[in-house]
Amino acid sequence: MNIKILSRNSSLYSTRRLVEAAKKRNHHVEVLDPLKCDLIIEKRKPHIFYKGKVLGETDAVIPRIGASITFYGTAVVRQFEMNSVFTTTSSQSLMRSRDKLRSLQILSRARLGLPKTIFTNYSKDVGEVIEHVGGAPLIIKLLEGTQGLGVVLAETQNAAESVIEAFNGLQARVIVQEFIKEAGGADIRALVVDGQVVGAMKRQGKDGEFRSNLHRGGTASIIELTDEEEAAAIKAAKAMGLGVAGVDMLQSSRGPLILEVNSSPGLEGIEAATGHDIAKTIIRYIEKHS
Repeated sequence: MNIKILSRNSSLYSTRRLVEAAKKRNHHVEVLDPLKCDLIIEKRKPHIFYKGKVLGETDAVIPRIGASITFYGTAVVRQFEMNSVFTTTSSQSLMRSRDKLRSLQILSRARLGLPKTIFTNYSKDVGEVIEHVGGAPLIIKLLEGTQGLGVVLAETQNAAESVIEAFNGLQARVIVQEFIKEAGGADIRALVVDGQVVGAMKRQGKDGEFRSNLHRGGTASIIELTDEEEAAAIKAAKAMGLGVAGVDMLQSSRGPLILEVNSSPGLEGIEAATGHDIAKTIIRYIEKHS
């Protein structure tokens, strides 16, 4: 098959691994920078120009679209879809996953466990906002934040009020969530491919850090999910319409709580922690559906 990987940087671990896995299974694979794709939209078959040439036949696309280029990257994926090309992440699912508020609403409608969350239109009654999530300590998240950036732990009522008021003053959209103390600064990342969990790791924040992101110095180890956690991960990916998804969960006294569903999950941490060839699994998923 002819497979295109949409990625800004061909040297990134996840991109390299997908290229290696595709070549090992005798596919022709090419990495395209989505920002260098020109979209020709007309009545007849829509075209994609890449570096001045019309793209040749494509059987499948693997979008590795960063948050900063979501709008244009999604348009490129949509152009492939218009040509009936299989994509591991649909344009619609990509847009959903990048909207934190919409994602939480979709997951709530699917009756999945979530940390209690509040979103307001810059409410001046900050005390009531804090009360809605059970008081301090609590988590404040910028809707546009990624990889742990724009996430604040407010440990006291005064701190929570100050941070929320500051964000409101800047007209920065935030959600406020309850703090799950029993999670102990750790979360679970489950990698779901084609409706099955193909790997899971527990990420632990470094000392004094409540965020468990590996980009922020967290550590990862393999974990065997409970039946409830596995079912929640699969249901979350399905609710978001994602064939490939990284589902982030907290372990709580009331069961797994979904934090986020990532449409372009990194492979380095989970392959290292589990020893599983996730890239190969994604290529086999393409073979099955293309």
